[in-house]
Amino acid sequence: MKKRALMSVFVKDGILELAQYLKSADWEILSTGGTAKYLTDNGIEVTDVSSVTNFPECLDGRVKTLHPAIHAGLLARRDNPEHMKTIQDLDINTINLVCVNLYPFFEKVQAGLTFPETVEFIDIGGPTMIRAAAKNYQDVIVLTDPADYEVVIEGLKTGDVPVEVKRYLAGKVFNLTSAYDAAVSRFMLGSENPEENELQHYYTMPLEKSQELRYGENAHQKAALYLTADHKGAFGGMEQFQGKELSYNNIVDADAALEMAREFSDSNAVVIVKHMNPCGLATGETLAEAFEAAWAGDPVSAFGSVIAVTRKVDLQTATLLKGRFVEILLAPAFDDDALEFLRNKSKDIRLLEVGEICPPKPGKVYKHVIGGMLVQDRDVGTWDKFECVTEMKFPENKEKLARFTWLVTKHTKSNAIVMGYEYKPGYFQVMGLGPGQPNRIDSNLRLCQPRVRDNVARLPEAEGKSPEELALLEKKIFGELVMGSDAFFPFPDNIEACAEAGVRYVVQPGGSKNDQLSIDACNKLGVAMVFTGMRHFRH
Repeated sequence: MKKRALMSVFVKDGILELAQYLKSADWEILSTGGTAKYLTDNGIEVTDVSSVTNFPECLDGRVKTLHPAIHAGLLARRDNPEHMKTIQDLDINTINLVCVNLYPFFEKVQAGLTFPETVEFIDIGGPTMIRAAAKNYQDVIVLTDPADYEVVIEGLKTGDVPVEVKRYLAGKVFNLTSAYDAAVSRFMLGSENPEENELQHYYTMPLEKSQELRYGENAHQKAALYLTADHKGAFGGMEQFQGKELSYNNIVDADAALEMAREFSDSNAVVIVKHMNPCGLATGETLAEAFEAAWAGDPVSAFGSVIAVTRKVDLQTATLLKGRFVEILLAPAFDDDALEFLRNKSKDIRLLEVGEICPPKPGKVYKHVIGGMLVQDRDVGTWDKFECVTEMKFPENKEKLARFTWLVTKHTKSNAIVMGYEYKPGYFQVMGLGPGQPNRIDSNLRLCQPRVRDNVARLPEAEGKSPEELALLEKKIFGELVMGSDAFFPFPDNIEACAEAGVRYVVQPGGSKNDQLSIDACNKLGVAMVFTGMRHFRH
């Protein structure tokens, strides 16, 4: 009895070569629809599946291979005499190889089709066939990836494909169908109201390997970038113009930079990120002005940073990178002359065009833990209120600065203290930042305030001043800042520390049972404080 192969593919790459080899080895080829026509047109004789099932294709192609003559031929164990007797009695022949691609649901789900139109691209027969073949992998070779055709051809030339290769190919089937089913599930459960999508009992997400990375967080760790199979999100649609491949840490920092930039999408804004924390962030009348103000926030940490901007990069902004080492520049787009300048500046800087940077949208975020994953709503909130809780009223002319500072604080690792400055009427920059400390007072005293003093010393008006004059200038600048804290103060120590430095305006969420202690300290020290009612821990 001739060996039989069933071929039904959307992706035609390599299928002709595989079919030609099988025919030369005296295999019978079963096929359907477009694949049958493609092979026939190229001189390959095929047997139509309907002649095997003795049942016509029907329901607009929904039913073709869903038939016992196909599935018994796939699932019958060749080492089981009862199985073989059963199919012999039923006049069913075995199928030895299945080569199937699935309907292109991954592609169609992002093609802007209507819900009913997209549903028609949910494959039923294909997954059923390849799953059946994969279950019986000892006896049936199953192919879903053109990259594997040559391995199978070489194996057949030696007599048979090794069983460990067959098992590997079967594993690829269940890897594919699990992602396929996850994409369908995600579409069915979330298409109508994705922002209201509840946390399902089983959480599935279709991920497709986009690229192997050189290494992970460290050189001894393997890593890869996986994207959602529907390619939703910035990294699915970005274009890299030049530079080395992105590293694991590059991608993590780029994602953090984009998240921050989205908060300031209505402004000319520049975000400078190092190790997932902003080390510079500013708005400006022009993008170039914002760049200069952001870089001034921490020029030392900005070395080797990742930068995201909210507007198309023009030549004026591009020239500011001369002599400055930056790993990545992300932007909605680049002017041609800016792109040319940056290419000539350095071929190492990675230039990423990510399309329009819009405000953050509701969704889910994920964090891997050993043996599982944490899933939560994306933090798209800002504040529930903006309420002054002190005797000293929060000046109206400080409110925009306070909101700017609060948004930066939101994206700084806990325990975060941020000090924002209005360096020009209506435009703001980070003057000091203290991220990621085990306690908030260290974030304030050991990181944020010293950074402010360093930056004050670099101001043009500080040039040539005596130590005494510089101290007065520091006091003046501190008095114009707004200090933000990502979470409440359980004790008044941070209020006391900021007041001693000269800070008179504070924004924090409130919510501690000891809030009154901080309020009392503000009232005693002449500090105005706003509660936002919304905490933004970022562990």
